[in-house]
Amino acid sequence: MMEPASRTLAHLSDIHFGKIADERVVGALVEEVNAAAVDLVVVSGDLTQRARRHEFRAARAMLDAFEPPVVVVPGNHDVRAWWHHPVDRLWRPSKRFRKYIADDTTPAFAIDGLAAFGLNSAHGWTIKGGRIRSRHVAEMEAFFAEQPPETFRVLTLHHHLLHLDALGDHDVSRNARAALDAAQRANVDLVLCGHLHRSHVQLVELPVEAGGRTGLVIASAGTATSSRGRGSNKGINFYNRVEIEGAAFTVAERQFDPASGGFEEARRTTFERSLS
Repeated sequence: MMEPASRTLAHLSDIHFGKIADERVVGALVEEVNAAAVDLVVVSGDLTQRARRHEFRAARAMLDAFEPPVVVVPGNHDVRAWWHHPVDRLWRPSKRFRKYIADDTTPAFAIDGLAAFGLNSAHGWTIKGGRIRSRHVAEMEAFFAEQPPETFRVLTLHHHLLHLDALGDHDVSRNARAALDAAQRANVDLVLCGHLHRSHVQLVELPVEAGGRTGLVIASAGTATSSRGRGSNKGINFYNRVEIEGAAFTVAERQFDPASGGFEEARRTTFERSLS
């Protein structure tokens, strides 16, 4: 097996244009990511507050300001609200996301040493928790099956695949069990999600009988730029920087400091990979 390549990615979530916390935070985030030699920016949904055109245009401008490639999936706030346009909500929920952000709501990305796949869990027929389509799960598993075994594998979606006690009572996406089992079989290293507006990183032990890796790291990002932080993260903006080096990787949770106008490291957690 070849030695894994060293890679770095940035994980943002719950940007919520329409509820930006500080006019400086977007610029500081873009500046830091562009200066950090990042190979990929992953955005796990909720770019807007109410899926309005001007919010999507602001989100598009931010994405265009990033120098690295970007993988982005929609969140529940990126679909039309019931009271704004019920027909679009039911039948064309991602219409504006596709117009302003990306036509592909299940994006895939691969370079030497790094592969990422995005699941779309935001749909018009669901209100809470999200839903994952079985055909997208199959596409995800097939995509990772094409990657060399040493490749670091990242799965991103907006909602959660399982309940994490540290985050309190929260929703889990419909069809999450099938997606989680497929991620395990595909030897996914890291799941990047959001939705809860709280920064948390955790290694989850998975059953041996399911096959694949028995340990999966889940990084739930706080809100990168909005005023909608919750719990202990109220009033705080976070994003994650993931540093992949050989047989280990580190998730660094970075926090915006209003006093300096920049981001600083709040916590870092290192995990060993199973490359057998």
